[in-house]
Amino acid sequence: MIKNGDKQRILITQPRPETDKSPYFELAKKYDVELAFHPFIRLEPIPAKDFRKQKVDIAQYTAVIFTSRNAIDHFFRICEEMKVIVSQDTKYFCITEAVALYLQKFILYRKRKVFYGADGLNKSMFDVINKHKENEKFLYPCSENQQDNEIINWLKHNNCGFATPFMYRTISNDVKVVLDQSEYDIICFFTPSGVKSLFDNYPKFKQNGTKIGAFGSNTSKAVEEAGLTLDIKAPQPQAPSMVSALEKYLAVVGKRI
Repeated sequence: MIKNGDKQRILITQPRPETDKSPYFELAKKYDVELAFHPFIRLEPIPAKDFRKQKVDIAQYTAVIFTSRNAIDHFFRICEEMKVIVSQDTKYFCITEAVALYLQKFILYRKRKVFYGADGLNKSMFDVINKHKENEKFLYPCSENQQDNEIINWLKHNNCGFATPFMYRTISNDVKVVLDQSEYDIICFFTPSGVKSLFDNYPKFKQNGTKIGAFGSNTSKAVEEAGLTLDIKAPQPQAPSMVSALEKYLAVVGKRI
């Protein structure tokens, strides 16, 4: 899609960073690309009165699995609304270090009770959980319309006691306002729901040379299952973030132009 001498246009399917010190803006300056930010999804909280209908007693669980910051926000929101006191001995297993560090907003962060995978893949998180799973009961908070079946199947296969309560639901945003106005060389997704939102808005979407980036194994899977070609993948050993994955890609593309 890019023509010689034109700036690459990259759409990040998340809200614009609150600070100008974001590495996204450093990337844009370094590679002379244009960035646009537009969230493809929004989250709707499930109120405590509806959560109670699931009959999940949070206090009975000794460990929590988090695959996103959103799940952390809504877990502690539900606990506050229901006046549940989370034990200081609760263990937390997170998909990435960034998600783990986000817990500092809510708990006194101690490495002996906060664990995360090495590379953002489910398998790495499973390896960590496996070392600590004895005598634990796991809570896996998730969206009403988005569960990671790989995590659920692993917990079942390893005979873990667990529950998967819904604490929020994911709603597709109207993204026509941004995609009808401009063409993008790259679109970066961060959740399977973001990919779903694209097709909710454009059921007959064709890639037509647009490069697709995905963060997380579940997002990558959703991209491929939607029949799209995945060009930029994170996290990986040399690209732990979407910014670093984009930088690797842009460095190669820049040499070709």
